[in-house]
Amino acid sequence: MSRLLIKNIKELIQVEEAPRTKVSGKDMAVLPTIKNAWLAIEDDLIVDYGGMDDFPEITDWVGLEIMDVEGQMVMPAFCDSHTHIVFAASREGEFVDRINGLTYEEIAKKGGGILNSAKKLADKSEDELYDSAWQRLQEIKSTGTGAVEIKSGYGLSVDAELKILRVIKRLKDDSDLTIKATFLGAHAIPTEFKENREGYIDLIINEMIPLIESENLADYIDVFCETNYYTPEETSLILEAGIKAGLTPKIHVNQFTSIGGIQVGIKNKALSVDHLEVMTEKDIDDLSKSKVMPTVLPSCSFFLNIPYAPARRLIDNGLPLCLATDFNPGSTPSGNIPFVLSLACINMKMTPEEAINATTINGAYAMDLSKTHGSIAVGKKANIVITKSISSLSYIPYAFGSNVIDKVILNGKL
Repeated sequence: MSRLLIKNIKELIQVEEAPRTKVSGKDMAVLPTIKNAWLAIEDDLIVDYGGMDDFPEITDWVGLEIMDVEGQMVMPAFCDSHTHIVFAASREGEFVDRINGLTYEEIAKKGGGILNSAKKLADKSEDELYDSAWQRLQEIKSTGTGAVEIKSGYGLSVDAELKILRVIKRLKDDSDLTIKATFLGAHAIPTEFKENREGYIDLIINEMIPLIESENLADYIDVFCETNYYTPEETSLILEAGIKAGLTPKIHVNQFTSIGGIQVGIKNKALSVDHLEVMTEKDIDDLSKSKVMPTVLPSCSFFLNIPYAPARRLIDNGLPLCLATDFNPGSTPSGNIPFVLSLACINMKMTPEEAINATTINGAYAMDLSKTHGSIAVGKKANIVITKSISSLSYIPYAFGSNVIDKVILNGKL
């Protein structure tokens, strides 16, 4: 048994005696903490915590390591519930295209965007994809991420989609990060099916999904429900096939237009609906009556220079909110959650407490990890972040661009 006792913690953030599955509305502004605290870990679990005025008397030193973090803060590792980390190559050429005035849609029409990534991925081996994705996992881990969801969607063929999902499965097996896999074969319509949408949807439903189920390659199913991509009717058809195969829906909706995708997500009991840059009053009202987690991706808005999701309206209407990175080569080439916290506070007017709740407890909910991740609670996974010596928790989003993370402990190991 390995044992770790962390003492003299300046502030222990997100502590829970009775763990919650998610936080909503006004409760998002509440972030329970203990100042001048200690935290005990055995193997990969949190076993106790408290204030230094109640520091435990140590009688058993076997296998015990004591870490003194005076001046530093401790909080649960971030849960990033929306990424596309397995990809073949960067797309900085499109970055320059946007600087020169082309829109996201115009870039897609000239062969860029998702189809560009799919073309590059087809030529890469599974090992090459694994190696590059592994490096990205180390990168996000260094900035405090302890759990991550990874989507396919840059394959758009039976072989390539399965190749991505097999890479994710290898990453799950090899990494100390907690990883969830999402099948996103309906990310775009491949060029060869441009005049035969039904043919590609049939391929997803009758070939890809059965193979994914037989190899147990995914936890979730996703569809890009958006103008010029997949209609609500097509989305529902694909989600229903995924549900029959044991996959839970998590879908892309309302990035550029509101066309009924949120309602499709609610109807199919999606775990989350993601993007939400464009929201109607009906969308917000319908979400408020559901258990679906609204998930917003501010670094995508930052990079594409598109509107930010109306986070303030969602929270003020009593909804929960999750923040994620959308790490991908086209619209968000970064998996840095601390930067997402900064964007949420600066451009979406979320408080630091709301932003941290959105990337811990609510991030865990959006990955079905509420019982094990997202807070400092007895019996939860010992996935924690130790900050550098900082003045307050608000300093984390305040100091955008600075790395305030000193150490990351995953599964009880530094």
